[in-house]
Amino acid sequence: MGLARNLLLWASRNRWIESQVRRRSFARRAVRRFMPGEELDAALAATADLKARGFGTVLTQLGEAIADRAEAQAVHDHYIQVLGRIREQALPALISVKPTQLGLDLDAAACAGWIADLAARAGPDLVFIDMEDSNYVDATLALFRRVRERRANVGLCLQAYLRRTPADLEALLPLNPAIRLVKGAYAEPADRAFPRKADVDAAYLALGTRLIDHAAARGAPAPVLGTHDVGLIAECQRRAVAAGLDRRACEVHMLYGIRPGEQARLLREGHVVRVLISYGRAWFRWYLRRLAERPANVWFVVKSLAG
Repeated sequence: MGLARNLLLWASRNRWIESQVRRRSFARRAVRRFMPGEELDAALAATADLKARGFGTVLTQLGEAIADRAEAQAVHDHYIQVLGRIREQALPALISVKPTQLGLDLDAAACAGWIADLAARAGPDLVFIDMEDSNYVDATLALFRRVRERRANVGLCLQAYLRRTPADLEALLPLNPAIRLVKGAYAEPADRAFPRKADVDAAYLALGTRLIDHAAARGAPAPVLGTHDVGLIAECQRRAVAAGLDRRACEVHMLYGIRPGEQARLLREGHVVRVLISYGRAWFRWYLRRLAERPANVWFVVKSLAG
């Protein structure tokens, strides 16, 4: 599995492979397993369907590393439209944004201003800031602090596989932050990220427990469990209850199309479950990172195409 994961992550960064795959119809059919469509309307339709079944959602437009200020402004304006559509249709949906898609590389102050504006327009709902590869951690942490000074309803994604994350979390805890905890899906060198799954799992549980204990002691938000590892979810929820939190305190966020049966089971058991819906045309790198998170998904895709 380690070799398959590394190959998928390598392919996700290869522009020639991307150019070849994106023009193939079979690739578009395969990616539908993990996203309802490229357009916002498709994402909103899926959100409405999930609402009818009791799920909330998190919406994110794919894309990163924008190098033009006008394009970053357009992304901000697009998310204003998204928030308006969510409100008009009374959908239980949040948004999650990538800093480099909102111009972090170009103008950190403008990026912070755009995210703060989105948080203001989101009302009481959280706006999550995604974490990208390890080269952006310091800038993203600074961005989060900058926005958090202006708006309380902003959350941050932290990646358990990075060796630095425990120290980053401790530095953030005085802010009582809303944290979505994920394992991590970028190709990282071993001196930055744990290469072994067992070590990543142990780090995830330790970080989740730290957030749970902090929530119980300080009344801070409990961690959002952004993982498809149902064993880790069950253990974190068990520890939350043991710490005195409500069993619904730790939301579960899972990606559209991945382990839908487990999503339904968790919902039936009374847990709060949100489905992360991605959309947009910049799907290639994102899609291969999704496969790399669990290379067994490649087999499911092959079966779906054959069927």
